[in-house]
Amino acid sequence: MRASETAGSRAKGHRRGRHPDRRTLLALAVGTGLVAAAVPLASAQAATAGQLRVDQVGYGSSDTKIAYLMAGSKVSGEHYQVLNSAGTAVASGSVTTSSRGSWNSAYPDVYPIDFSSVTAAGTYHLVTTGALGLTSDTFRIEAPAALYSGLVSAGVNFFQNQRDGSDVITGGPLNRKPSHLNDASATVYQTPDFIPGSDGDTGDQISGTLKPVSGAKPVDVEGGWFDAGDYLKFTFTASYADDLLYSADLAMGGSAPASLAAEAQYGTTWLNKMYNASTKTLYLQVGIGEGNESSYGGDHDLWRLPQADDSDGTAYDKYAAKNRPVFEAAAPGARIDPDVVGRVAAAFAFAAQADAKAGNTSAATTELADATSLYAQANTSPSGTLESADPAAYYPESIWHDAMELGATEIALAQQALKEPAATSKPYLTQAATWAADYIKQDSGKDTLNLYDVSALAHADLITALKNAGDPSGLAVSPAALVANLKAQVAMGASVAASDIFHEGGDYTNFDVDSHTFGFISTEALYQKASGDTEYAAFAGEQRDWLLGDNAWGTSFMVGEGTTFPDCMGSQIPNILGNSHGTGPIDTGAVVNGPNGTSNFSGGLGDLMTGMVTCENDSYTAFTGHGGEYVDDVRSWQSSEPALDMSGSAVLAGALQSALSTK
Repeated sequence: MRASETAGSRAKGHRRGRHPDRRTLLALAVGTGLVAAAVPLASAQAATAGQLRVDQVGYGSSDTKIAYLMAGSKVSGEHYQVLNSAGTAVASGSVTTSSRGSWNSAYPDVYPIDFSSVTAAGTYHLVTTGALGLTSDTFRIEAPAALYSGLVSAGVNFFQNQRDGSDVITGGPLNRKPSHLNDASATVYQTPDFIPGSDGDTGDQISGTLKPVSGAKPVDVEGGWFDAGDYLKFTFTASYADDLLYSADLAMGGSAPASLAAEAQYGTTWLNKMYNASTKTLYLQVGIGEGNESSYGGDHDLWRLPQADDSDGTAYDKYAAKNRPVFEAAAPGARIDPDVVGRVAAAFAFAAQADAKAGNTSAATTELADATSLYAQANTSPSGTLESADPAAYYPESIWHDAMELGATEIALAQQALKEPAATSKPYLTQAATWAADYIKQDSGKDTLNLYDVSALAHADLITALKNAGDPSGLAVSPAALVANLKAQVAMGASVAASDIFHEGGDYTNFDVDSHTFGFISTEALYQKASGDTEYAAFAGEQRDWLLGDNAWGTSFMVGEGTTFPDCMGSQIPNILGNSHGTGPIDTGAVVNGPNGTSNFSGGLGDLMTGMVTCENDSYTAFTGHGGEYVDDVRSWQSSEPALDMSGSAVLAGALQSALSTK
């Protein structure tokens, strides 16, 4: 181990480790391109007398449009104007004297400014006159389809930048080059023993040496996507992301960018390598986060460009870089935990639907066969911790009925797309209904759409599959019950948003708030499509606004979208190619975790790793409030690391809302 990277000084968690005790949303509801990265404007500067927050990307023409004035003292006699690109006022009024509440001691009052009367397409900004005299970031007003489709294109760009292997998209802002070509002949190892409580309580330090699986031949696992800011590859997260990309493409239809379908297919190509149907072997991941911290390290011990790994001859890096290990989800032919099975089987079935739609019946038939083969291997009576990654603490999963519902549903839809007899899909519809009923009874209310809960997507597609089958009777769940559960999930977030100062429905005191918030936008669209009910349409708009700048921190949480966005992500490639001011080439479409609980930053961020370029925006701490803190710093994996599921959630939300607005 390098002396400069001791366990106490390394930036622990340039990984997507999650806290197993993450608070559920139900508990919260009961309680409370090549461009230079923009230098943060007033929205991210030190505390002043006031701040003016808007959705920096824009608003739909008919949306409710709310800006927020954060004030250092009570406001009286302040006026506002909405100015177009020519500087002409198109709306004006008095700022209300009714505060929505105190955000923190520096901003004890937050005032909403409603400018919904402005509906004409164009570019605008707000100004206030009076004691404060503030100016907002610019934003656009445009058709919702255009507004949301931009999120799709940006998100796909992130996936393209995350590619590994020989089929990377070379050049571009991040100057990507082929990487980890040695993964084409990777050794399969036994699942290692991890030391409980080790390594910052992630438990990812390996005990002893890695042991190859006896008799296992080398496998080709080259390609795929990097999971996050590190270079590990997980079947669990890649399949979830692929499900989102396919769902987005199907939702948008002919209006989807060609790159969306291509990227979904790229994901399936790698998943096909991770599942060997002939031996019935599913591989769980490629690489290790940490080693035994004695004779060998892991991916998280290094900060480098990925193309350097294949030629890294350092003995300590043997498993971290040049010879990355592969681990099985279970022994060949053995039962596999259902949380992974459902997501991967769904991805294969989604691919079959796409190929069936394109007239490629042969490919669709093969993909469907892979989906049904893997689905049949699920252990539907699991005990103990569900295995999603090694160690499981990286992605702690506790529910699985939703994943199996999704797998069975997409298989049925694929069979329907291939025009197979109704009797063929009936067993899968029956099982999907059973898993849905089990979810509603046992799991509902614990979470909403994100990496760990895919029920909203499963419910919506099951409604479609049942309709295609003529809504058969006698199943464990009815379409009405599925619609009701979709509504309950949206209502959960809307209840929280109603009492939040900035109308945010997620929990910004814990991990994955951005993913959950995009998930609410998706679930609202799924619910609205299934029911025709527009009750929560304004809520969906509020969530988009919050994500894209209309929040206490005055930043968009999606890189390249808006004026101010993450400059100092915990991601190796943009960091190494950037500079100390975060003004290097940016990773457009990357979505970071976002604000997190202040307790998750206890102990500080640690020292820079060897190879890290200093990059930090400490000024956001002026806006810490209500238990939420946002740190734009390369070391801040707690809030600044991007990931597949984060950007995937933005792609799906954009696609579903775009499709909804064009119906």
